[in-house]
Amino acid sequence: MGTTNKIALITGGSRGLGRNMAISLAKKGIDILFTYNNSKEEADRVVAAIQLQGQKAKAFQLNTKDIKSFDGFFKEVATYLEKQTGEPNFDFLINNAGTGLYTPFAETKEEDFDSIMNIHFKGVFFLTQRALPLINNGGRIINISTGLARFTFPGYSAYGSVKGAIEVLTRYLAKELGPRGIAVNAVAPGAIETDFGGGQVRDNRELNTRMASVTALGRVGLPDDIGGVVAFLCSEEARWINGQRIEVSGGMNL
Repeated sequence: MGTTNKIALITGGSRGLGRNMAISLAKKGIDILFTYNNSKEEADRVVAAIQLQGQKAKAFQLNTKDIKSFDGFFKEVATYLEKQTGEPNFDFLINNAGTGLYTPFAETKEEDFDSIMNIHFKGVFFLTQRALPLINNGGRIINISTGLARFTFPGYSAYGSVKGAIEVLTRYLAKELGPRGIAVNAVAPGAIETDFGGGQVRDNRELNTRMASVTALGRVGLPDDIGGVVAFLCSEEARWINGQRIEVSGGMNL
């Protein structure tokens, strides 16, 4: 990694929206570090796709609900960056990793709730806390939320609620990190065709049609609709956007 290049760290960058964010950022001349949970093969393919854009890339295995592993993970990141650039620091943190939970409120099990809470809120809270010493002043943090924190569909009470918590946390981070010049924003996608949540929106025609029918632009989203927004928020042009929730849903449930 050349010392002139900015560097982004994306959690959950091996597939879906995270993959698209990684490639969109690489197209803007940013070097990429990203985490994957299970599939090293998918991660290796993303590394290759980023290198095709002429940028450096490195994948790290991480389970973002295993908070005890974060110190070791950031040691690994810092060691890698010091070798590459002479410094352990990076510029942008994108908290994207996550899984879905679709269960009616009355049937939600405590262990499923705890898993969603640990991945989407507690994990993000403490991963960001551990990252702070490595994020350059003037950097950016982007938390991925969901349209389901604003509007509701039955079955997403746990998932939507923890994403609501992420949106509040985003404002607190923006306030507390302001003295370091770090801007913090949340991006809230609407319904997107990916393998997220078992690929429901992509593969279930009836659901896809229903989501499109409540979207002003008349279709569901694609990964390409999201990655560029995250890349924009890491650009110099976006420097004055801070503490905001930016919904990227084509106008769902307006």
